[in-house]
Amino acid sequence: MELKVTQYVVDDEIATITLNRPQRMNTWTGRMDTEYRWLLAEADRDPTVRAIVVTGAGRAFCAGADSRALEGHIAKGRYDSGTTEDIAKPGYGVQPEFDADFAYHFGLTKPVIAAVNGPAAGAGFLLACYADLRFAAAGAKLTTSHGKLNLPAEYGISWLLPRMIGLTRANDLLLSSRVVLAEEALAMGLVNAVLPPDELLPYAYNYVRHLIATVSPGSLRETKRQIYADLHRDVRAAVAHSREQLERMTTEPDFAEGVAAFMEKRPPRWSKRGQ
Repeated sequence: MELKVTQYVVDDEIATITLNRPQRMNTWTGRMDTEYRWLLAEADRDPTVRAIVVTGAGRAFCAGADSRALEGHIAKGRYDSGTTEDIAKPGYGVQPEFDADFAYHFGLTKPVIAAVNGPAAGAGFLLACYADLRFAAAGAKLTTSHGKLNLPAEYGISWLLPRMIGLTRANDLLLSSRVVLAEEALAMGLVNAVLPPDELLPYAYNYVRHLIATVSPGSLRETKRQIYADLHRDVRAAVAHSREQLERMTTEPDFAEGVAAFMEKRPPRWSKRGQ
């Protein structure tokens, strides 16, 4: 696919997807949605990629829907996603609940880390929340924004946000559509760390490098699936599923390697895919 509004780089087992409309603060369009999903699918099936970092070009992460797209909805008299039926479906087929817009992040086999370098509003807020971890630049502004446009809470964020930060705090952000700075978002538990802007990406990459060096690919994949699948399960089902995975994964080469590395006090040498 020709990339017009995103950039993609793979280096040191990390795929970086950069939303690349800096002149428009990386606002979300159907084209960006199409490219982003295609790139996620590419990264997820690439055996050389262990983790995915998402960030924005210039001074914004993603400042929500493009104003021209919003005007287009009015002109057409209806909502138009700007995408086609053949759009990529990363993460689909793992669990029916994940086969939906943005929720497909839960079906990916690799962790997604959002490096929120600037404003994240609307679709940008969703993108950050559906990532597995969020690191933000100091002073970055985050907002759901939908209430100020006579829109509902979008794409399942009313399901996700209370599970992330609790009902009371989620209601504050969802009902008011107010702007919170990264520092308040950290206090809420919405982001994992706040860094000076010039330290954001180095911190994210260092975190990811440590993650993929110390945790096996198979463990990352299965733990991520457990986290999101268990949101739908009762605790007994979660325990039963984890027992099944425990019995299977202790027969894999990476289990033997993990034990050997622990006993020998050395870094583990993981297989590429944890298969």
